[in-house]
Amino acid sequence: MTSVGLDTGALNCLGRSVLCWLATADAEGRPNVSPKEVFCAASPSEIRIANIASPRSRANITANPNVCLSAVDVFEQRGFKITAHAHVVSASAPEFECLVKPLAEMAGPGFPIRDVFVLKPLRVSPIIAPSWRLFPDRTPAERRDATLAAYGVREDDRSLRNIRAKPRHERHSDDP
Repeated sequence: MTSVGLDTGALNCLGRSVLCWLATADAEGRPNVSPKEVFCAASPSEIRIANIASPRSRANITANPNVCLSAVDVFEQRGFKITAHAHVVSASAPEFECLVKPLAEMAGPGFPIRDVFVLKPLRVSPIIAPSWRLFPDRTPAERRDATLAAYGVREDDRSLRNIRAKPRHERHSDDP
């Protein structure tokens, strides 16, 4: 299958997302979904995910390279579903140090990275909350304000939108 490039919207969403969800399946098709916090779009055609503590994801990718990654900006109520082929780059592989560098900077020294999952996107689809269809005339600002209000996020908590910009090890203990 031919890899596709992520557009600006998908790249921006991955950059803003605090978590993404990686769905894998074993050789018999039994599914698994696992949250991932340390990830990046290395380019429009490659997503890297740190394997910190995901032996099931690792085993499944080794047995079945078909995966699905979901990233959603909870405040915008939209995101992307990315189906991809994945492979595992172990710490003993020659390319590991190059691939892991941006992930290690995000994770910091307290979170050892065992492997890197490298995803090559095959298809990108939007994920949108029902409110996008129910209230099509709302502006993005109105959507964000309604979502912040629904979740009870106070005005001074809006810095949450920028939490992804901080490396994990530089976040304060009172950061979400």
